[in-house]
Amino acid sequence: MRTLISNGTVISSDGGIAADVLVSGERIEAVIAPESDLALGLRSSADVVHVDAAGRYVVPGGIDVHTHMELPFGGTYASDTFETGTRAAAWGGTTTIIDFAVQRTGEDVRASLDEWFAKAEGRCAIDYGFHMILGGIDETCLKEMDSLVAEGITSFKLFMAYPGVLYSDDGAILRAMQQAHDNGALIMMHAENGIAIDVLASEAAARGQIAPVYHGVTRPSRLEGEATYRAIQLAVVAGAPVYFVHLSASEALAHVAAARNEGLNVFAETCPQYLYLNLEDHLGAPGFEGAGYVCSPPLRSKHESHHADLWQGLRTNDLSIVSTDHCPFCMKEQKELGLEDFRLIPNGLGLVEHRMDLIHQGVVAGEISLERWVETCSTTPARMFGLYPRKGAIAPGSDADIVIYDPSAKTRISAQTHHMNLDYSALEGWVLDGAVETVFSRGRAVIYGGAYHGSPGDGEYLKRGLSQCLI
Repeated sequence: MRTLISNGTVISSDGGIAADVLVSGERIEAVIAPESDLALGLRSSADVVHVDAAGRYVVPGGIDVHTHMELPFGGTYASDTFETGTRAAAWGGTTTIIDFAVQRTGEDVRASLDEWFAKAEGRCAIDYGFHMILGGIDETCLKEMDSLVAEGITSFKLFMAYPGVLYSDDGAILRAMQQAHDNGALIMMHAENGIAIDVLASEAAARGQIAPVYHGVTRPSRLEGEATYRAIQLAVVAGAPVYFVHLSASEALAHVAAARNEGLNVFAETCPQYLYLNLEDHLGAPGFEGAGYVCSPPLRSKHESHHADLWQGLRTNDLSIVSTDHCPFCMKEQKELGLEDFRLIPNGLGLVEHRMDLIHQGVVAGEISLERWVETCSTTPARMFGLYPRKGAIAPGSDADIVIYDPSAKTRISAQTHHMNLDYSALEGWVLDGAVETVFSRGRAVIYGGAYHGSPGDGEYLKRGLSQCLI
């Protein structure tokens, strides 16, 4: 059976056109002029399912390249499983995630990766892939990088934060970047000066400053900027590309922009929380409420230019992608681990369900174009992480990952109605312009009529190629 999505406006990174989209099985068969004889014939055919998208945008399914389902952190686990988290992603128009398998210092890379495969297999509602977090760089680990690239895991994340847990020093980072230079992989960096942050956090706690807001105060934006600059210099020495995850600060963005102006393979993502939330109103909320906004890097001050600079970075392509860093922890019994010390609050927010809607607000506000919305949320993620044109495009031969989006509808956000396994919402009560109406994942309608029609295990593991964004 074939499906024809008709009367909609197909939005790509190149612009919007009136077109019908013909789906056959799991793939897009054709993109057709709506008044053509072929389109008119298909609309009247009894062998074709007709979906009317009049007044809607037809966009490629979202790709969230930064999620942490079931991540162990601070004595607990992220509250979304691969089953609940990918189902929530589908509700929000995301049809592919790339999650992070974690190797901690002293652990075997292969065994760590196998643990993540076991968590995800047969449980995901949408397609998924993995990056590999490297927590200990030694000769064995470096050889494993080559093996994993051959198996379709072509990106590796290193941390300049969290000493004693995931931290890598400059020498280890340089060695990993040198290996990436040889095997074509992309190094992803969590850029914060973790050694200095630990000093500041210890000093604050010793003064009795234990409220959630001090999580942000002790992780100043300058230390993100410093680490970003340092990682860029290491990448230049190694001759390797580098991709900065969850960039939050003007200082860090300035270093990325300067490197890109030099023609270097330096890339960065930001996340919705850094575009909309702030230190004073959210992380600094009364009582323990701010714990719900603890993430790393932290939310930045509304009295500085971070929000405006990040939107500008999205417009200029100094920021290439919007991801979520989805890593949810419930307030009850999880965030509450840090009631007496902000350092013990599990770091992370739950936003995988809301990314497409939140970045569409940038279109509504005139910050970015419709084309840039699609580019940052779908097309560039596919290209950056070796999935294009199978993903990230509405084109013949691409997977039929398609979202029908109604710009005239409203999305109301609440913990009572969201689909993430999370007992609060960082965006409680927000009303957004636009709403996901229908979601196809490889040709199967998994969201329509206000209901979920998929099943655990619908998603397939994606073996990825090398990045297609490098120059």
